[in-house]
This record gives sequence, C-alpha cells and structure tokens, in this order.
Amino acid sequence: MWHYLKRVLIGKPLKTMDEGGQALTKFKALALLSSDALSSVAYGTEQITTVLITLSAAAMMYQLYVAALVLVLLFAITLSYQQIIHAYPSGGGAYVVASTNWGEGAGLVAGGSLLVDYMLTVAVSTTSGTEAITSAIPGLSKYSVLVSVLIVVGIMLMNLRGMRESAAFLTLPVYFFIAMIFIMIAVGFYNIVTGNITYHAAAPVGGTVSGMTLLLFFRAFSSGSSSLTGVEAISNAVPNFKKPKSHNAAATLAIMATILAIFFGGITFMSYYMGIRPQASQTVLSQIGTNVFGHGVIYYLFQLSTALILAVAANTGFSAFPILAYNLAKDKFLPHAYLDRGDRLGYSNGIISLALGAIALIFIFHGQTTLLIPLYAIGVFVPFTLSQSGMIIHWFRTREGFWQGKAFINFVGALISVVLVTFLLITRFGNIWPYLIIMPLILRLFYRIHEHYGKVAKQLRVAAKAKAEVHEYDGATVIVLVSNITRVTTGAINYARSIGDYVIAMHVSFDENPQKEHKTAQEFKEEFPDIRFVDIHSSYRSIATPTLRFCDVIAKRAAERNFTTTVLVPQFVPRHPWQNVLHNQTALRLRATLNSRENIIVSTYNYHLKE
Repeated sequence: MWHYLKRVLIGKPLKTMDEGGQALTKFKALALLSSDALSSVAYGTEQITTVLITLSAAAMMYQLYVAALVLVLLFAITLSYQQIIHAYPSGGGAYVVASTNWGEGAGLVAGGSLLVDYMLTVAVSTTSGTEAITSAIPGLSKYSVLVSVLIVVGIMLMNLRGMRESAAFLTLPVYFFIAMIFIMIAVGFYNIVTGNITYHAAAPVGGTVSGMTLLLFFRAFSSGSSSLTGVEAISNAVPNFKKPKSHNAAATLAIMATILAIFFGGITFMSYYMGIRPQASQTVLSQIGTNVFGHGVIYYLFQLSTALILAVAANTGFSAFPILAYNLAKDKFLPHAYLDRGDRLGYSNGIISLALGAIALIFIFHGQTTLLIPLYAIGVFVPFTLSQSGMIIHWFRTREGFWQGKAFINFVGALISVVLVTFLLITRFGNIWPYLIIMPLILRLFYRIHEHYGKVAKQLRVAAKAKAEVHEYDGATVIVLVSNITRVTTGAINYARSIGDYVIAMHVSFDENPQKEHKTAQEFKEEFPDIRFVDIHSSYRSIATPTLRFCDVIAKRAAERNFTTTVLVPQFVPRHPWQNVLHNQTALRLRATLNSRENIIVSTYNYHLKE
C-alpha cells in the first residue's frame, strides 16, 4: 500500500544515469531558483513605506533614496555571487566561501544562518501566499495556518518528484508574474508620460523633511532590503545546472538580478509618483495595479499572478537547502543522511527536513508574515557579509585578473551588508533576538555531530602498518529467547545448535498461574530434551530487564571460558507489512535493550508467515 501511494505521489524511481536529464536550463532555473527573489517585490517597497509613514507623508519621498541604495547593494551582491559561482562551482555559496577564507567557524555561522533562512523563506512565502488567498476568500482566514501548511506539503511533494518536474510546474506562475509586472510598469510609465496618471507625491525629490533621521532612513533600508533575499540561492545550486554549469548559473543570476532591479525600481518610483500610502486593507502593489489597470479583468489577473508567485516562492528554499545541507554533511557537520539521493535523484532528506522546519515556524509564529520578515532579513545578510568579505580575502590571496576591481565590489557589498546587520540588531532587536539564541544552538549541534564522526573514524580506522587486532575464541554460547513453543521456536533452536557450542533457552514468565508456566517448561523439555531451559519470573511484568540481567550473567561466565555470547531473538514476519501493527513489538524492544552491551552479540531469527 505504502509503495503504491509513494509511486502515485512521487513517481517511479529514476536510474542514476538519468541524473543528466534532471539538470536545469537557464529558462527552467530562472523559474525554479528566482521565485523567492522576484516575489519579494510584492512586499519590498511596502516594507520601506511602512517605516517612513511613521514620520509623515512627506517622508515617503525618501523611498527613492532607499531604493537606490538597495539597487546598489543588489548590484554588488550580484557581481559578488557571480564571482563565487566561478570560484566555487561545487555549490554551497556563502558557506563554502566563508569556510575557505575566514575559517571553519565563520563558515558554520554562514551555513547555519542560511539553513534557518531557507526555512523562513518557505514560511514567509507560504504565509504571504495564504494572506493573498484569504484576502480573496475571507472565510478561510480562520484556517490560515492550515492553508499555509498544506501549501508547504504540496511544494514538498512536488520537489520530491525531482527538479525537472518542479521546474516545469513553476514555469507558468513565475513567467506569468514576470509578464504581468512588466506590463504594469510599461503601462504605468506610459500613462505617466502621457499625463493619464497625475503627480500625487506628498513632497518633491530633494526637499527637506522635518524630523528625518539617519536611524529612520537605515531602518527603512533594512526593511526594504528584504527584496534581496533569495539572490544567493543560485550560487548554492550550481551543481544542478546543465554544462557548462558555472557559465549557465552566472548568466541566470544576471538575468534574475536585472529583472529584480527593473521591478523594484519601477514599483518604488510609481509608489512615490502616485502618492501611494500603505493600508491595512490593500497592499501597495495592489494600489499601484488599481491606478494602472483600474478594476477590470487585467487587474484581477495581476492579483492572481501575485498570489501565485508568493505561494510558489517557497520553492527557492527547497532547491537551495538540500545542496547546502549536502555540503555541510560532506564536511561532517550534519548527518550523512543528507548525502543520500532519493528515488527521483533529489536530496529527499533535505527536502523533508526543510518542510518540517518551515511548518514548525508557521505554527510558532501563527502564520503571521510580519513577525517572520525581520528574522528572514538577518538570516540572509549575515551570510552576505561573510561571503563578500571572504571574497576580498580570496582575491588578495589568488590575485587573478583584475582582482583589485573585484575586491572593491566585494568591499562595497560587505560594507553595506555589515551596516545593515548592525542596524537590524539595533532597531529590530525585539524581533530578531531569537537569532542570537538559535545560532549558538545550531553551532553547538554542528560541532557535536563533527566530534561524533571524528570519534567514530578514530575508533574504526586501521593504521596503515598496524595489523587489526584479532581475538581468537574457543567456542560460542547462544541464548535463545523463548515466549512459547511454536514453529518459530523450533527453527530458532535448530539454528542456534548450528552456530553454538552451548545453547540455552530462556523464558520470562509473569503469569500468576504457575501451572501454565510449568506446562511451557514441560512442553519445551519434551521437544528439546538436550537443551537447558531457564524460566525467570518477573513480578512487574517486565521482559527486558530480567532478560538483560540473565544475559549479563551468562556473558560473564562465557568470557571466563573464552566463549562468545550470542542472544538469538526469534520473531515471525507477517506476509503484509501493515499486519505488523496487529502484533506487539517485543522483539524490537529486546534488541534495543541488548544492543547496549558490547560483550553480547544480538541476532534475529525470522520466520516468514505464508498467509
């Protein structure tokens, strides 16, 4: 049943040699990896105006300056990540750059920040999409958390089916949104030039606004910079591109950054020119759409495209998180399970982990986008700072080509990023303080995992010139755990005889009727007169504890004779997997208990049922 359901939801397994068919073209990669960055224009300008309006309507003029600084940062970040793509084509982005140039600690801070940020990407995108849905269908408002969770699960299943299918699915909503925004900006500017839209700005460009401070300006800048989240995703996913991988990834990043710059600059300018102010009932983008299109069919298509891009923007996280987790696992800072590919050649464990983390965040923050965005920003600008400053070190070390100019670009990006992080810590501490708790915990987890793998490797490694220690035993003691006399018992005893020099059958009884237990012992002796049978009574109806105590005693005696001790746990296996729930899992519990002893070998005897 499970295998059939899995095939329906995910599809049939792909051969390893089919991996090349899953690689992305620039057209599909733009849909798969840029949906997060492009969708942020739906709320980037609004985040700026929401801060500025707290001073006055005249202060809205500063959104143009804020947008200009955001575009400068976008330019620096884009050039920086193009350099990263060529210098570090294995993927991993900020984690690999920071680790290589700043050291292990900085790399783990960048990697940990991005892991959390991708979870926030999924959470923010789905909650934003849900808000667009509930705005159209108010009756769903009370189910907003459930709707967000269902969207996450749906995107997770889509990604488990493989990159090619998820990219194909995303092509329509992403390019539909790109087309609608281009149309809106083109028609809007045409109406401005022809005078169909009149100038309604509260203050002229270059005017002075009473009460404006540098602190308020940078607070607006830090809020508007949320439009840059997701830019780094392409550098993390370079291995997913068609060859030449670095060239195609860098070209896709340039295309995405150009579209993002046009969208963000155009939307911010029209917001200023039209005198748009943030409203609780209608987004800034929706107000611009109303002024440009009116309330006709095109306006509703425009709103539909916005809702779709916000809903699918979460997919950027699903594309980048598994590759980042792979790189961390490869360096032994995350479990090796993240190195495994699933049936459809994707890193399934990374995809599922991301979905679970995002769902947890949605529940914790009750599906409220405004509570998630400050954490979202700090989680991406810390890696921005580390990666761009790391690239400065890279250029000074390698001195390749026009390295001075490249280092200057990285310096500009790093400087703006570090200022942004500083202002986020100062002005939004009430929102981002969880980051200062989460990151140390993540770093501790990384180091504990790394320490464990180091200890395992040390204990398992055989020195090059040293011969592995081999202990010669004189015999084997086998303890067979017996619940009652069945075919399973008979098969287990016969198998024990074939591998052991000394066989003991052990039975734990806790029945109040001694005659019944005596009957079990008598039946066993009649069937196996040459095998020692030990009956241990348990007053507290526990099987594991008395079994462990008895096995410890036998193992100690066996060691004195230089014998090994094997405990054989018999069990029957139902024909259909679902039938396992109809039977107790005593054998499973016993194996888990006995595995704690290093001087006992635990083995299982399986008897397969035919019907």
